Amino acid sequence: MFGIHDFGLFVLAGLLLNITPGADLLYITARAGSGGFGAGFKASLGVGAGCLVHISLAVLGLSALLYQWAHLFMVVKLIGAVYLLYLGVSMLLSQAKPTQKTHLKSEAIFWQGFLTNALNPKVALFFLAFLPQFVAPNSPEAPLAFLVLGLVFSVNGLVVSAGVALVASKAAVRLGQNPWIGLWLKRMAGSLFVYFGVRLALSER
Repeated sequence: MFGIHDFGLFVLAGLLLNITPGADLLYITARAGSGGFGAGFKASLGVGAGCLVHISLAVLGLSALLYQWAHLFMVVKLIGAVYLLYLGVSMLLSQAKPTQKTHLKSEAIFWQGFLTNALNPKVALFFLAFLPQFVAPNSPEAPLAFLVLGLVFSVNGLVVSAGVALVASKAAVRLGQNPWIGLWLKRMAGSLFVYFGVRLALSER
């Protein structure tokens, strides 16, 4: 259908990629740990929405511009890196009490998750390289095939992210019995965000 082949392999590969640790899963885990499953799920929805941006770019062929135009890639990459650094430093400098749960507005959690994913040009290049491997080269319906595969990848990602949010929220309840653990976990998450930001800034196409 639409020139798609090896669909089962695509789903399996996508699930394996979705569970690979990265900035998106880290953000979801941090929000679920500090605000419960609801906050983690809203973060998952934001990340999923950001993923839809990259899928749309792949369908329209705009992801290729990031690959071809070094300056455009550099600009988007630096914006994304600065944003990850901002999130990391904010967590590191947070003055919240160890026993205090973090309750951000739903919109803030959603949009932070959205920007964490949407501002990462490496994700756009990933779709540019990954999706065509499962579409016949001469298929006249290639854009529609990219859209279908992208949506399947996004839905699977949301399921995985929701599972991560559930596990993280339950673990946080148990660990919350020690008031200092939550504070140090938040600092560790902040440090990892700084690491991801620096790694993105130093990455090449």
